[in-house]
Amino acid sequence: MDNLTPMFVVIPLAAGFVIPMVSRRLRAASDVFGVLVMSALAVMAAAGARRGGVYAVGDWVSPQGIPLGIEMRLDGLAALLLIAVNAIGLAAVVFSVDYMRRYTSKLRYYSLFMFMVAGMNGVVLSGDFFNLFVFMEIAAIASYALVGFGCGHEELEASFKYLVLGSVASAFILIGVAIVYNMTGTLNMAHVATRLAGQPLGRPMVLALALFLCGFGLKAALVPFHAWLPDAHPSAPAPVSAMLSGVVIKALGIYVMARLLFNVFGAGAAALAVLRGMGALSMVAGVMLAIGQWDMKRLFAYHSISQIGYVALALGLGTPLGIAGGLFHMLNHSIFKSLLFLTAGAVEYATGTRDLKRLGGLRARMPVTAGTSFVASMSIAGIPPFNGFWSKLIIVLACVQAGRHGLALAAVAVSLLTLASFLKVQRYAFFEAAKGGTEHVREAPPLMALAMVLLALLCAGTSLLALTGIASPALIDRAAQALQAGVFGLP
Repeated sequence: MDNLTPMFVVIPLAAGFVIPMVSRRLRAASDVFGVLVMSALAVMAAAGARRGGVYAVGDWVSPQGIPLGIEMRLDGLAALLLIAVNAIGLAAVVFSVDYMRRYTSKLRYYSLFMFMVAGMNGVVLSGDFFNLFVFMEIAAIASYALVGFGCGHEELEASFKYLVLGSVASAFILIGVAIVYNMTGTLNMAHVATRLAGQPLGRPMVLALALFLCGFGLKAALVPFHAWLPDAHPSAPAPVSAMLSGVVIKALGIYVMARLLFNVFGAGAAALAVLRGMGALSMVAGVMLAIGQWDMKRLFAYHSISQIGYVALALGLGTPLGIAGGLFHMLNHSIFKSLLFLTAGAVEYATGTRDLKRLGGLRARMPVTAGTSFVASMSIAGIPPFNGFWSKLIIVLACVQAGRHGLALAAVAVSLLTLASFLKVQRYAFFEAAKGGTEHVREAPPLMALAMVLLALLCAGTSLLALTGIASPALIDRAAQALQAGVFGLP
């Protein structure tokens, strides 16, 4: 598996260049290449879930014994993120085959999509700060372009705002990387962790950690760094919205924050308190802002802020149960939030609108979309037996175990408000009487429906895995152990 590790970057990166070349004469080639590439990556991610290792590109070492080449590390946490990124990417590409016919250039879309996936896989696997930053920028620049892919006024404005704030975040991160290199003389995360272990952080390193929390907090859209997300997610094409909310804000944001905080700098009480506070604020503010929304995708976007708050809150507890709950909810949120954005895309594809006030009666005309939307809505609201219930339950229990009863109560209250918000979606879009002008509405095309059904099955499947205890030792426990290792190791 060590030799296959760089293929998670090489394959989509190469596909991003090859697809435009072969698709100019064969129109269907971009669809075929896109599905084949993401299928291969999803299979590779599943195959590597139980393995780990270090792959050194170049394997150069300085006289002081510091690795100088690109180092890729596959541990339990990286494996969990690789599965999420590439599985959601596969569903998004399958959905795109029919959905993206309404847009101008499929080959450019698939090319940018592959660059975004390559960047995210690179971020997840990077073992040094420099290449983490490079891969982050590859994914970010591709996502900026994909948000504005429709080339309308709304899309371009949202893309510009995302680009500006994303560039601010990148500047914070780059300054933090420079400080770390100046203080430690290395950019290798394992070496930095070793040099910082067992001693208090000096002021420069505290500043670097603060810059990282701000920069990656902005990438994760945690409050108060969330301003770009409510515009970017609704404006992007539905499969891009699914990727942004499902995996981008996790791979480029919360994953790196957790990795640096626990495995490099050491999980200090002050840093954990900041992460916990940002999580609680995001959890509450996101759901309060979502309640009054009538645009389906904008409503879902605000709930992304709220749900990523659950993950940050759980990780900020710093306890084994909290870390496991946060990582489990991160995986679950990748599935049900991606599904929600795909169902919103299917509704807009069939009706031409996302306004809940103009919808109604879709349960009879779009039964597959209605069914999958119901599964995703109940999952995000934390209704048993769907997967969101189990991860939220673990987070609440972790709060109680840590003596944070107020946070546990807030988590339960936010879940109830989330349920109210998604009952509104179900009522106005699917269960109310049909509005005039919806006579022409038909179910989404087969491949769009297939992508939604697959994610709905995953919502049920991860719930069953939690009930039987299979998911914990296979994925979540190994990922949690990677964070609890203290340094950047490979448990």
